[in-house]
Amino acid sequence: MDTPIPPPPILELRHLSKRFGEFAAVDDLSLEVAAGEFLTLLGASGSGKTTTLRMIAGFERPTEGEILMAGAPISALPPFKRDINTVFQHYALFPHMSVRENVAYGLRMRRVPSAERAEQVSRALEMVKLEQLGGRAPRQLSGGQQQRVALARALVNRPRVLLLDEPLGALDLKLRKEMQLELKHLQTHLGITFVYVTHDQEEALTMSDRIVLMRQGRIAQLGTPRELYDRPASRYVADFIGETNLLPGVVAESGHGVATLRLGDTTLRGVTEAVLAPGSEAWLTVRPEAIQLTDGTRAPAGQNLVTGIVSDAVYAGSALRMHVALPGGQRLVANVPSGTSVAIGAPVSLTWPVEHGRCVGD
Repeated sequence: MDTPIPPPPILELRHLSKRFGEFAAVDDLSLEVAAGEFLTLLGASGSGKTTTLRMIAGFERPTEGEILMAGAPISALPPFKRDINTVFQHYALFPHMSVRENVAYGLRMRRVPSAERAEQVSRALEMVKLEQLGGRAPRQLSGGQQQRVALARALVNRPRVLLLDEPLGALDLKLRKEMQLELKHLQTHLGITFVYVTHDQEEALTMSDRIVLMRQGRIAQLGTPRELYDRPASRYVADFIGETNLLPGVVAESGHGVATLRLGDTTLRGVTEAVLAPGSEAWLTVRPEAIQLTDGTRAPAGQNLVTGIVSDAVYAGSALRMHVALPGGQRLVANVPSGTSVAIGAPVSLTWPVEHGRCVGD
């Protein structure tokens, strides 16, 4: 039986680079985006994520490489000839137009007949739950409502790809969290490919099918939110995604997917997918929620064990965030049950399964 040939990616970046003088904002980036995918470009300021988005949109021309949509090159096309729309952080609504007129603007430029235009605008406003506010001016709307108008204006043309550049950045925290879920639900319902730019790792974890974590114009790691959180490929990824403990050490041995690190007089083990040479520097990363208190003085089978002194304990609702100073000068944060009784300055022993820690390079 023949294996079906998968459809081509809706969007493909091939060896894409963008230089401004001597500075490489994007450096030899290759990436495929599947149709209907919610893909997030995540990274710190200057990592190249927004420049990548602008090249996809057509606002920047690549220095090298090419961009394809459904297999056809689009790098030379102007923005208005690409089947792509963009939503920006600052919504750029026309203040002299009503909500309905703002949403209809693109259709009017395409000379869509008025009856059809009115029907499409109504459907778009219904999608973003603003059907009752079509006659208002943008200044009469809240920040969240203005963001929905910008979304409706972009979606009314039913683009094959929607680009979103920090679209929730101007909203307060509570509204931003609400809009994260609404955006993901809307994207799933419509089946439109979203390419989303953010510096907020929690936002990326909440919404994305896959995340491209960028660093200095290159891909540091590409994978699902769970893959990046549970299986970081480097110290940089582990430190950027979520909260973690990073313990520096020297590789004692490595093989069969497990590495042993020496941290002073302490020996710790963790799983690894990296090639770590004995004698080289590496880091063990372990999440605070994986660490438990223990009464033992020796590591149980399949567990790591460290001892230290409690330097701080912070109540955080469902957990007590315990800060522990280790003998070698390192510090460890453990999230233990909130009812746990600990005293500042008291000695404690902490343990976690070997498979919950990862040994990574830089």
